[in-house]
Amino acid sequence: MKKLSSLFVCLLLLVVGCKDKPGEKQEQNSEQQTSTEQSAQTENMPIELAILNDKQSPFYIDVENYGDIDKNLPIGVFDSGTGGLTVLDALVRYDENNNESGEKGKDGTLDFTNEKFIYLADQANMPYGNYFSADKSDLLKEHIIKDVQFLLSDSYYTTAEKKERSEDKSKIKAVVVACNTATAYGMKEIEAFLKKTDLGIPVIGVIDAGARGVLAEFEKDEAGAIGVFATVGTIASEGYENTIIRQKEALGYTGNIQVFNQGGHGVAEAIDGEPDFIDRKATAPRDNYRGPGLNSKEYAIDRTLLDVYNFDFDHSKMLCDSENTDDCQIMQINDTENYIRYHLVSLMEKIRKSENPQPLKALVLGCTHYPYMTKTIKEVFNELYNYKGNGDDYVYRDYMTEDVKIIDPAVYVAKELYDVLKERDLVNDSADMFADSEFYISVPNIDNPNTALDQVGKFTYDYKYGRDAGNIQEYVKRVPFTKQNIPDDIVERLKTSIPSTFKMITEFNSHNPKMKEVPASDKIQ
Repeated sequence: MKKLSSLFVCLLLLVVGCKDKPGEKQEQNSEQQTSTEQSAQTENMPIELAILNDKQSPFYIDVENYGDIDKNLPIGVFDSGTGGLTVLDALVRYDENNNESGEKGKDGTLDFTNEKFIYLADQANMPYGNYFSADKSDLLKEHIIKDVQFLLSDSYYTTAEKKERSEDKSKIKAVVVACNTATAYGMKEIEAFLKKTDLGIPVIGVIDAGARGVLAEFEKDEAGAIGVFATVGTIASEGYENTIIRQKEALGYTGNIQVFNQGGHGVAEAIDGEPDFIDRKATAPRDNYRGPGLNSKEYAIDRTLLDVYNFDFDHSKMLCDSENTDDCQIMQINDTENYIRYHLVSLMEKIRKSENPQPLKALVLGCTHYPYMTKTIKEVFNELYNYKGNGDDYVYRDYMTEDVKIIDPAVYVAKELYDVLKERDLVNDSADMFADSEFYISVPNIDNPNTALDQVGKFTYDYKYGRDAGNIQEYVKRVPFTKQNIPDDIVERLKTSIPSTFKMITEFNSHNPKMKEVPASDKIQ
């Protein structure tokens, strides 16, 4: 009877037009969606095909003969520029475990003292945060995979002029993505790519670590606001905001914790001396300026807030078309501290004008360049807390705590890296962190006829963001850190702000055989 009933039902369905059984189509769609997602995860990007399959490609890596991932290999760290050195410095200074027993607790010996690091700054292609606004997120992901490829590979160029690659660079046992934008836009791609290599190399990113770090400043039932200060691209990805909300729920926080985002347009660029955002030789407004301005649509300097910004106008730190500030029709920021002032005031104005805002308690530095400016950030917050304007009332005091906590995610990255190495039995006990670490930076490939350079030898802005993903070529060469590719003012900043890591850089320049073709006058000391 059941068979006959089933046949009868099927005939009826044929008569009225075959329809899916209840839930059947939904199940099929779900299966198709899962299949599509799996296909997307396994589909190779052109750069991945070049790395994994194309033996003629300069990016090819023979992963089948890569060798074992053992504890003696270095840890690879990369960022879009020198900003990621703040993350490396946190690793260098990390001491939260007993080196003998492996148990938690400081012992006066740096936890990574017997490790060696390979650091890459993709300076030629930075800032990464602008690829999103240029609608080139796919190109950014390609750059990110190329960064990982370099860390995995054994090749580099000894100098920018060298036409042949050297092939005596060590491979790696772990990857640290020291770039917030790269983590926001490329972490899934990195994980998928490393899975395709089947090498078993772990990867650590900064955003999850930063989210946990900033939430640690709150009691479980406490209300308050978190500021996320990051590149425009990182903010647009909503990586931090979504991760903070997810972690808040997962960790059982019940208070009203609000998140306010501030995209630091121009900050990382100014720190690294990008000419489109800062020109220390300029004395008047420039045509190629791309930072905030009086007439900027997206990043307007509010004339009514000039007293709040408290810009430093001395020594061309602000460029104006008039000797009298009040008469400026063009105003351009030309100093890193002034960039910080503009953005922190913009953040506090955003909080002040929002509905039922909670006071700002902590600011997470969602860009690796920003910790260089921690002192300035604290000074500006102190000014804003005490700012009265023309009246007797404090303008911002109700919207911020007296001591806004500044959160550098790098410390939490160090913890996660240590735990992963320990779990996988990859903790080195024989290397010398200061003597054995290496530092590389990308520079425009002058042998590539397709590249377009400006007067100082950098990619033009239009070329940098006008390229298309999938056109696989060597845009850059990865070469050792030298005075030729690290400006003097940045060298001085590294020397004073991250002395431990700077010592590693000078050791690399002074004693590593890979520097033998670099003249002594070009070495960082």
